[in-house]
Amino acid sequence: MRFVIQRVNYAEVTINGVKGGKIGRGLMILAGIGRDDTEEDLQWMIRKALNMRIFEDNKGLMNLSVLDTAGEIMIVSQFTLYASIKKGNRPGFSPAAAPEQAVPLYEKLVSETEKLLGKKIATGEFGADMQIELENNGPVTIILDSKNPE
Repeated sequence: MRFVIQRVNYAEVTINGVKGGKIGRGLMILAGIGRDDTEEDLQWMIRKALNMRIFEDNKGLMNLSVLDTAGEIMIVSQFTLYASIKKGNRPGFSPAAAPEQAVPLYEKLVSETEKLLGKKIATGEFGADMQIELENNGPVTIILDSKNPE
């Protein structure tokens, strides 16, 4: 599983031309689900994302998590995080999970995140045409990969 996590002042998703979810200060997470991903990957990624200390404390140091700041979260599915350009210049997406595997994991990701955060989160729509408007705060952008934890 792969996440691109951005610390944002706000984020809003438009789905098929219709305004969708939006958040204020918090985390915008693009989530890619791979063919080999499991429930263990999902749990590890959620814990890492929610507890990552990337928000500033009163001394200006990144010592606080989204949980500490009562921040908001938006999660948008992003199969292109599994793009491969090993051969040629046109990306291939065979490492990404097929929808029948990815959709249940994505839905579980959303529900587990809401449970641990203690409130609803904003989402995109799996497989839809989406545009995301956001203001990256910092900018702070972190990439997580459950198969390559660094």
